[in-house]
Amino acid sequence: MDHIERILSQWRRERPDLDVAPMGTIGRIKLLNQILVQAMEKTWGGFGLNGASFDVLATLLRAGPPYALSPGDLIASTMVTSGTMTNRIDQLVKSGWVERVKNPNDGRGFLISLTPEGHKLISAAIAAHVETQHQLVAPLPEDQLLLLDQALAGFLAALQKS
Repeated sequence: MDHIERILSQWRRERPDLDVAPMGTIGRIKLLNQILVQAMEKTWGGFGLNGASFDVLATLLRAGPPYALSPGDLIASTMVTSGTMTNRIDQLVKSGWVERVKNPNDGRGFLISLTPEGHKLISAAIAAHVETQHQLVAPLPEDQLLLLDQALAGFLAALQKS
């Protein structure tokens, strides 16, 4: 019996009138998220990054050459407010991992671009991040991992429709 099942047993004893099965599903997803994020934060920390800085740098890297996006595109890709993004960019500029460059398509605007140091850092960090993710899912056989991925994709799609 895992921790979540003990909690469910307590609720079933105290409130037998309630179907608490969804509490188990959601509780396990929350616990898994905590474990996964903690492991990934450890990996990012090894590169001097946190989740926010990793997110911005990885977004720029996956955008492809010239590894530059407008602040608006970064906001849309990372789903944070403009104030939050400005703070993240300022910190990354101070670290020397990104720079603000003039937007060639908009004389009034600018792009956020990976510096050579930033490109080198995030390239190494993403390789370590992917390795960490492989280690995290390794306990599941490939067929179970595929079923879990399909179930989670369906679950997310259903919730995003509502």
